[in-house]
Amino acid sequence: MSFAKRTLLAISLTLASGVSFAKMYPLPKDESRIIGRFETHVVQEGETMANIAKRYEVGMLALMAANKGVDPFLPQEGYVLTIPSQLILPNVSHRGIVINLAELRLYYFPAGEDVVHVFPVGIGRIGRDTPVMETSVSQKRPNPTWTPPASIRAEYRAKGIDLPAVVQSGPDNPLGMFALRLAYGNGEYLIHGTNKDFGIGMRVSAGCIRMNPEDIEWLFDKVNRGEKVRVINQPIKVSLEPDRSVFVEAHEPLTRSNGKKDHLEVPKELEWWLSEFGMKDSKAKAVIAAQNGVPVEITAP
Repeated sequence: MSFAKRTLLAISLTLASGVSFAKMYPLPKDESRIIGRFETHVVQEGETMANIAKRYEVGMLALMAANKGVDPFLPQEGYVLTIPSQLILPNVSHRGIVINLAELRLYYFPAGEDVVHVFPVGIGRIGRDTPVMETSVSQKRPNPTWTPPASIRAEYRAKGIDLPAVVQSGPDNPLGMFALRLAYGNGEYLIHGTNKDFGIGMRVSAGCIRMNPEDIEWLFDKVNRGEKVRVINQPIKVSLEPDRSVFVEAHEPLTRSNGKKDHLEVPKELEWWLSEFGMKDSKAKAVIAAQNGVPVEITAP
């Protein structure tokens, strides 16, 4: 299924569910990177994937990726779905806010706590890519106003919509009720809420990071100015577990502004581990090609 078709499906199903999908996980011990646990769900009569995503607090696109080929509106009764509730943590310092563009997730690592909070996010659409960055929260803005740049006003004008120079806070403001301004660049990038019922877990924004209203309200209350923020693009995540088993989690790479996608290669870190175990990379390549977004053990016979 094409990215455009998946996006349309996700929009319609999100409209049907309209819930927050935040989850909290205890951090793993002994240098493991895996959080959560593997879960399955047997489809019952009348269920949709939107209902099931709500029940397990996972993103709609993540559920679709983990169960390719399943009709999201009419999954077959009795079918066993894979629930993407087990994740590999990104290979970065686990502090502050980490946003992995490739998996459309935001991780928040509160200081002094052995937990991580995981949220689905919307990011910049093709042509208005959200950049990779290391930055911090420079400003907290409750009830933000929105000053759309000239380029955005021109886009809206082409659609027959005349945007005002400043959109006041309230139900018509696409930033929602809370916004965290990032220090990157000229401060044009925000982590903010939304006034719409869709767009979370998809590439729909003008470059900012969009969250569910309930999620941004929670995060806004927890973080302070100066909080570290790292935006990364890691479509492949790997973990060498304490028992020496190796797991790989692969996501569909982002489509660039030129319409092309990055070609996914076996990460160097994984090549070293496979070399140490005397294993071929065929299993790893199969997981990378499948891009199901769930951790898969590649050292099992």
